[in-house]
Amino acid sequence: MNCTILTVGTELLMGQIVNTNAAFLSKEINDLGINVLYHLTVGDNPNRLKKMLKIALEVSDLVVTTGGLGPTQDDLTKETIAKSLGKELVLHEPTLEKIKGFFSKLNKEMSPNNKKQALIPEGSIVLDNDNGTAPGFIAEVDGKMVVSLPGPPREMKSLFFDSVKPYLQSKSEFKIKSKILKFVGIGESSLETVLEDLITDQTNPTIATYAGGGEVSLRITAKGKTDEEIDALINPMIKEVESRLEKHIYSYCDESLEKIVANMLIDNNLKISLAESCTGGLLASKFTSISGISKTLDRAIVTYSNNAKIQELGIDENIIKDYGAVSEETAEAMAQGVRLVAKTDIGVSITGIAGPTGGTSEKPVGLVYVGIATAKNIIVKKLNLTGDRNKIRSYAAISALNLIRQVIIKDSL
Repeated sequence: MNCTILTVGTELLMGQIVNTNAAFLSKEINDLGINVLYHLTVGDNPNRLKKMLKIALEVSDLVVTTGGLGPTQDDLTKETIAKSLGKELVLHEPTLEKIKGFFSKLNKEMSPNNKKQALIPEGSIVLDNDNGTAPGFIAEVDGKMVVSLPGPPREMKSLFFDSVKPYLQSKSEFKIKSKILKFVGIGESSLETVLEDLITDQTNPTIATYAGGGEVSLRITAKGKTDEEIDALINPMIKEVESRLEKHIYSYCDESLEKIVANMLIDNNLKISLAESCTGGLLASKFTSISGISKTLDRAIVTYSNNAKIQELGIDENIIKDYGAVSEETAEAMAQGVRLVAKTDIGVSITGIAGPTGGTSEKPVGLVYVGIATAKNIIVKKLNLTGDRNKIRSYAAISALNLIRQVIIKDSL
């Protein structure tokens, strides 16, 4: 079964609202084994909407619409669908009574135009909306299905899970499942090069790479009738990818790097402290986004100035004077200093030049040092990063997380 998602609303085309509905529906519908082939977005114009609906019905067995079910004059999705399918709009009395009850509870009189929301294409399955006044509906004509859902995401998601998903499950004999592997320390182009033959020859399962925020993900997707059949297709592909790129894989479950590292610290009962300069607390922010991090994170200090490094971390001022704030020696001293001050198992430091100013020929913008100090060892990693200020800071924080992960794996504590 093939599907087109048709989202309705001029505000979407003007960029006033992000189209999260299309992304949500794509994932959920694909997981049901239905192929989402097209995304269409159209404004609140009946002629253009009719044209797009005609196209969608020609290329798909299933069309799912969101938006345009409200009481105002520009909410025309329902009327357009009814005309396109050759159906009359009929009054659905239970919906009308529900709308009346809604306004009665607010001690308000229902406007005449709200009655419009109780009109449904004849013969349709009505989807009762417990989170709003506009019901959804499912219409079937000549082997084609149109599912119409309200635009507000909370209402749309509730109707999808309660009514649409069970309905579609009964229509599809296949299901689609994906496994997402996450990588660090390798770029998307390098990842594609290593996996070029697999990408070229893909059928079922399919694989696709995508990057963002200094990390790369690989989605492996298979289609089958049972979970066992799908797993039998996905698992050998995972093994093959693992044989080539195991050292770069940090998650097999689409988890964030900070979540993985936080769990490693908690599971090993390790305390950590941070001293950040150029990242200005970004690493600490990543950690503190994780619930339960208080079990492992003792403190995080932003030692941005040289004086802060000396006063808060006890660094010998001659180290900074001789080698500079951005140096291997200072990063080492910062990591060791914060570990000793906090009395933690691990001390982490980041110092660098995020730009766009401050660089020199010897120390260019993008030069960053990440230090890790433990009772056994002190490691400093030199990074030469590119990009704007935010990208350099983000990559530095991710590199620090990965270095912590590697230290724990190697038991260098």
